[in-house]
Amino acid sequence: MSQYTSSTICALATAPGIGAIAIIRLSGEEAISICNKVFNGKDLTAVDSHTVHFGTIKEGDKILDEVLVSIFKGKKSFTGENSIEISTHGSPYIQQQVIQLLIKNGAESAGPGEFTMRAFLNGKMDLSQAEAVADVIAANSETSHELAMKQMRGGFSNEIQKLREELIHFASLIELELDFGEEDVEFADRDDLKQLVTKLNSALTKLISSFDYGNVIKSGVPVAIIGEPNVGKSTLLNALLNEDRAIVSDIAGTTRDVIEDEMIIKGISFRFIDTAGIRETTDTIESLGIEKTFQKLDQASIVLLLVDASKITREALEADIKKIKDRIEGKSKRLIIVANKVDKADAKARVEEKFEGIENTIFISAKAKENIKTIETRLFDFVQSGALNNDVVVTNVRHYEALTKANESLAKVLEGLDNNITGDFLAMDIRQALHQLGLITGDITTDDLLDNIFSKFCIGK
Repeated sequence: MSQYTSSTICALATAPGIGAIAIIRLSGEEAISICNKVFNGKDLTAVDSHTVHFGTIKEGDKILDEVLVSIFKGKKSFTGENSIEISTHGSPYIQQQVIQLLIKNGAESAGPGEFTMRAFLNGKMDLSQAEAVADVIAANSETSHELAMKQMRGGFSNEIQKLREELIHFASLIELELDFGEEDVEFADRDDLKQLVTKLNSALTKLISSFDYGNVIKSGVPVAIIGEPNVGKSTLLNALLNEDRAIVSDIAGTTRDVIEDEMIIKGISFRFIDTAGIRETTDTIESLGIEKTFQKLDQASIVLLLVDASKITREALEADIKKIKDRIEGKSKRLIIVANKVDKADAKARVEEKFEGIENTIFISAKAKENIKTIETRLFDFVQSGALNNDVVVTNVRHYEALTKANESLAKVLEGLDNNITGDFLAMDIRQALHQLGLITGDITTDDLLDNIFSKFCIGK
């Protein structure tokens, strides 16, 4: 048995602090017998799996609490081993007393993510599914929750396993050729191998390209509000959030630091960044704010270039757009031109004429909250247009890196086939691709890899 599953562990599975109830979880071969030592009710060693029992937790003659104990046996549990969940009242004192009592009777404190790690080690889920458990817990929007649930239920790992199995077949034939190297035989048809690797290369490229979309959905889509001083950036942020989050003033340079806040639009989380106005200034503090503005511009997926429609000239408008486009050229960013203060313009027709031919322009009055919903709709549409038609979307940086390395190895295989290199060199690149794909699902692991992944989980999960 692995070092990770040799003991019985326990931890608080609900959030720490006062609540209506708290759940304390045990897992391991001795979980049921340890709990039975302190439980006054039915004999837990004689009950069926997936049953719940009322009783008391006692330390000697002292009753600590009245509880419900849920029993999960062996492979039928989340971890794939005997597990207990004790539902107590939510007093922090009771929680600590029960946990200490379980430790006195042979349990050990669980480490971060150790229950989920055991589920992986006991074959209840693969590594990418285990990582998705943390994503489900952290999901803060409908879309991020949906992606995490698909991954936890095996959508992504099933795709990787299919690709890996197809490659393993040819890898075994190449390896067989190496065993008969002196006889100059060829078991793996090179044309079939090239066709397969081309297909795999295309599939991996599609998965890799989905990461930009998946990552922003998981973390929240960063939207930078950029523009000169006094064009209404803070007013727009307040209008989008429907609250007075940023200070609004007629004095130029009021916003000297970056202000961030978050909102959900149709199930997708957007992180809005109100930045300092971009202008020439000798004010040291304001200059630092403007420098941060350009840093946030580089980090944003969507840029809202806000301009004063009542004052800006066509020449100045084109210059502002060019300045931003030069900065984001070659990067996967979307630019929306937001023409503000249309309520102050002399004539709407004259304003629209000024913006004629400028793509992705929205006319608003941030102060009057006019046309704000159009911005929200455009933001949502931009993000949705980045989604792939397939259901599998990569959201994990580790998976993205492994897929990229696997694809690089497959590209080398294609190059080698074109140059008629020998099977031993082809085998090296195929092995590397298989290794990287195996790291994603956990077919290939190291203790350091597992420790790094599960250390990011909360204790009790």
